[in-house]
Amino acid sequence: MTEIDAKIDALVPAWLNLPDIAEILDIEVTRVRQLVKEGQLIAVRRGENRVLQVPADFVGEGKVVKGLAGTLTLLRDDGFSDEEMLEWLFTPDPTLPGTPAQALRENRGTEVKRRAQALAV
Repeated sequence: MTEIDAKIDALVPAWLNLPDIAEILDIEVTRVRQLVKEGQLIAVRRGENRVLQVPADFVGEGKVVKGLAGTLTLLRDDGFSDEEMLEWLFTPDPTLPGTPAQALRENRGTEVKRRAQALAV
């Protein structure tokens, strides 16, 4: 849970507060905080009040996007910070096409994980 710079903030199309995530996932806010602590979600402090927020693209249809947790683990194991992971996930890649975050939402997680693994080489 860190501050976010303007460049990365601009890459992420939409953000949700932790209570909003809890409502979408139909879980308690404390469980959302646990998901962040476990590294299954990335939350950053944003805005005037420095409220913890998660990219909206990380959740959908009542669950965390399939493949996100594994991708975050791979990136973290490669030494990426939360900010670097967000930048990688939301930077357009014409060979995908789209962003890795979009590919995860479109159930193309295998390709995203393959690219995340290739970063370590």
